[in-house]
Amino acid sequence: MQVVDRRHQLGVAVLRVAVGIIFLWAGLEKVIGGGGEWSAAGFLGFGTGGSLGWPFFIGDPGDQIFNPTQSFWASMAENEAAMSAINLLVPWGQVGIGVSLILGLLTRFGAAMGTLMMLFFFVAAWDFEFGIVNQHLTYALVTFFLGYIGSGNFYGLDFFAGQRVGPTARRWLFSGDLYRPAEQGSAQTPAMA
Repeated sequence: MQVVDRRHQLGVAVLRVAVGIIFLWAGLEKVIGGGGEWSAAGFLGFGTGGSLGWPFFIGDPGDQIFNPTQSFWASMAENEAAMSAINLLVPWGQVGIGVSLILGLLTRFGAAMGTLMMLFFFVAAWDFEFGIVNQHLTYALVTFFLGYIGSGNFYGLDFFAGQRVGPTARRWLFSGDLYRPAEQGSAQTPAMA
């Protein structure tokens, strides 16, 4: 996807930084926030039953479990080794994703990790109380979009750092090649090959 208008590039950069701040804040809150040491065990053990709302379910759900993967997540909460890894990866992953998006550095990798994390949260929470409208799915779509369009090329460090690495790293880790409009009537060409 090519974003050639400067105003649109600025809008994409603002979106990238805003989502980066959300990830950074969530991670820092877990790493240095008050209230003791953070653990995902409570969520995995008790918050993964899922919820269904209209049009999927009408009436009082009571204590029903709607999430078909709930037993998997609950078993992870009881596994000490898994919890050690999760309690390390989630907060520091959120910090890393946030910094990546804010700086626009390694944006495709950071956005891919953000998309993956949000999809895991989406499946674990299985929250369909308001249909498919869910913050985890929304964040997954936004981070995917930011990585797909190479948003780090717009007012980010990927534009500069990507020029110093090979084409494979530039394509998969950084924001790829920046496309600029060519002369009128001809095809668009990459600015840095």
